[in-house]
Amino acid sequence: MSAPSIDTITTLVLKKRNPEQLQAAQAALGMAEIKTLAEGLAIEGKTNFSDSHAAAEILNTANIQADVSISKSQNRRKSLLICDMDSTLIGEECIDELADFAGVKARVSAITERAMRGEIGFNGALQERVALLKGLPLETLQTCFEERIHINPGAKTLCATMKAAGAKTLIVSGGFTFFSQRVAEATGFEDHQANILLNDGKNLLGTVADPILGREAKLDALKANVGNPLDAVAVGDGANDLAMVTAAGLGVAYYAKPAVAAAAQSAIRFTDLRTVLYFQGFSEDEFVEVG
Repeated sequence: MSAPSIDTITTLVLKKRNPEQLQAAQAALGMAEIKTLAEGLAIEGKTNFSDSHAAAEILNTANIQADVSISKSQNRRKSLLICDMDSTLIGEECIDELADFAGVKARVSAITERAMRGEIGFNGALQERVALLKGLPLETLQTCFEERIHINPGAKTLCATMKAAGAKTLIVSGGFTFFSQRVAEATGFEDHQANILLNDGKNLLGTVADPILGREAKLDALKANVGNPLDAVAVGDGANDLAMVTAAGLGVAYYAKPAVAAAAQSAIRFTDLRTVLYFQGFSEDEFVEVG
């Protein structure tokens, strides 16, 4: 904890709506000048904290399951929403699910985990995993999407609300365009970028098109779609999201790998993607809920 700052806002979102626990969390953080964002669920106000992680640790010590963000009071609502796809907008890693159809899920998942933790390079890991998918029939991709892929809670509301507020919305994924196109359509995102799985018209060739979209490409996409990175909110979970998450004005680690959670300005550990809206000062009655 540091000296009080009149230039920051602390936002607190409980895992579950609970007025008594919200009061306890408010007291634990010493919050003042409270504004209610969602009754019994989310508030914002002034605290002596300047670091989201320190505030989160206080709540953890108090056994309060809540996500907290500390941000500057100016320019809170961003003009660009840029999100990772796998394990962020959706609950799965598409390449791992495809690997299950190919009978190599255990091998591929182990490589995925190491890559997302930053233990091995993303590009090489992607090429190694995709090579194991060689010969997989193209129709399997649609089957995989329909049977295995699930949109994460709050994704549609996050996108719709930010679009209604005038923001641009973009998916940037180290995964594949086959899935990012469909996830963009399902969630309402205006554009998407990802890697292209090469095929012969019937089966996968076990390769992707160059250049590979990885960490630097995600950062480049952020810079290309907003005049000032501080006007963007970036959401991701893995090592290849680090550059864009740390460059954005609001970087949110979503159920992230440890290195990403530690480096990001804010983290979501208990709640859903609607919390990205609360962190920007949106109140629940401003949300655009979609089916």
